[in-house]
Amino acid sequence: MVDWIPRTRLGRLVAEGEITTMSDALRTRLPLREPEIVDILLPELADEVLDVNMVQRMTDSGRRVRFAITVVVGNLDGFVGLGRFKGKEVGPAIRAAIDVAKLNMIEVKRGCGSWECGCGTPHSLPFEVVGHAGSVVVTVKPAPRGTGLAVGKIAKSVIKMAGVEDAWGFTKGHTKTTINYSIAAFEALRTTSQVRVTNEQKERLNIVSGPTKIHAAPSPYVVEESAEDAPPAEQKEGS
Repeated sequence: MVDWIPRTRLGRLVAEGEITTMSDALRTRLPLREPEIVDILLPELADEVLDVNMVQRMTDSGRRVRFAITVVVGNLDGFVGLGRFKGKEVGPAIRAAIDVAKLNMIEVKRGCGSWECGCGTPHSLPFEVVGHAGSVVVTVKPAPRGTGLAVGKIAKSVIKMAGVEDAWGFTKGHTKTTINYSIAAFEALRTTSQVRVTNEQKERLNIVSGPTKIHAAPSPYVVEESAEDAPPAEQKEGS
């Protein structure tokens, strides 16, 4: 078990049990600055390294080598995050990139938006979304059940982490640039959380936001109580 002392308002609300889900944490609009919050609210989080790029730089003292890591994290059920970090060693840089991805967590809307399907389950996207990054433009469209993720490898990893099972993908631009490709796919998913939908659309397309499954797992953190929060000691008789 790892000790964790909350340093932000959102962290204290999570530690006190006032916020118990990631959806509620994002709905508060408070900045997410502690990765431990995500570890507590999403204990089943998975991660995948998308790109490891070696960056060399010539200085007066010689050649310096650093590694730029791009990582995607998600719970495969409505939440996904993307992070990038540069470091001198691959291992610590990957761990730092995972923490950055946790701080960039977003909630994704899912549904059955394909006119060819109509199954009524949130297996795909509710509508078409578009993401931009540099010269790369990623368009993701709803697909009928059983299609799978008909997108590129990088976009597939990002979309899969969000829990989308079926989708059509179209790309433009220099998709060999992994970082721009992954950011464009991530921004496309972010669009789903920014678009407002009516109650009629929610019922017709079976749109859900966030998780659809119940996950339960013990938290890997023990929240330390400060001296002010600690309960008063019992007084002995006669004192």
